[in-house]
Amino acid sequence: MKLKNIILKSIAYSFVLFTISSCNEDEGTDIGLSNLNLIFEDNFNGEAGQSINTDNWNFDIGTGQNGWGNQELQYYTDRPENVSLDGEGNMVITARRESFQGSPFTSARINTRDKVEQQYGRFEARIQMPGGRGVWPAFWMLGSNIETQPDDDPATVVWPFAGEIDITEMRGQEPFRSIGTIHGPGYSGGGGISDQFDLAEERFDTEFHVFAIEWSPDFIDYFIDGVRFNRIRKDDIPNGTDWVFDDQPFFILLNVAVGGTFVGFPVDTTPLPQRMIVDYVRIYAIAN
Repeated sequence: MKLKNIILKSIAYSFVLFTISSCNEDEGTDIGLSNLNLIFEDNFNGEAGQSINTDNWNFDIGTGQNGWGNQELQYYTDRPENVSLDGEGNMVITARRESFQGSPFTSARINTRDKVEQQYGRFEARIQMPGGRGVWPAFWMLGSNIETQPDDDPATVVWPFAGEIDITEMRGQEPFRSIGTIHGPGYSGGGGISDQFDLAEERFDTEFHVFAIEWSPDFIDYFIDGVRFNRIRKDDIPNGTDWVFDDQPFFILLNVAVGGTFVGFPVDTTPLPQRMIVDYVRIYAIAN
């Protein structure tokens, strides 16, 4: 694990996860990794308007190539109007309808690349999501060797060969539904391996929920509020493709996109600004 300039707890402690139910064919089996050591957390403490801790996080800036590859409409910034602490122990990413650098919307996208990277364990965040047609929030991970453009370094690869784990992404027009997906070579984009979790009488944009995965050498489990709703195994990927989740650490991303192929375009009545409110981000390693 790469940890540069971050504050760890002086004594890592074991965290045993107990889950209350399962929503797939594994119901009734033992679920949840045990003996997990907390190795990183950001609780986003600080004064209102203060920037996030850049010892932990990087900012992605701009529109990206072809709207970050998804025909998204926002311009990502590092301005406090788009990403800052709220003074109440939260980090807030705000998507706004405003003309900025030739784009009709602004927002923020942050990542822990080269600062906090981990292979295997539990990755979780407590988040109140934004909503509204055409709004696309995500809490996700990418392989540490990813590059946006190929180069001469054989240690770097382009997407999807580095692997992507979407812990949660949502269509703002479906505020009751969280979608968890993995992407790799031969199972990317619309062909990603995925499942969804629907709230029966609640919404993800009106209160906080805990989104998590537990990643081991042989499978990735998806949880919401302690409930496992999916397990993706090595043998779930298409024949002839590679499981790209066992040879490198991954880093975390949080962002709110506006528009794009996954959600469609916002409409005039889409309520903006919209906020992703993040209470904490935590990483647990599997104890030896």
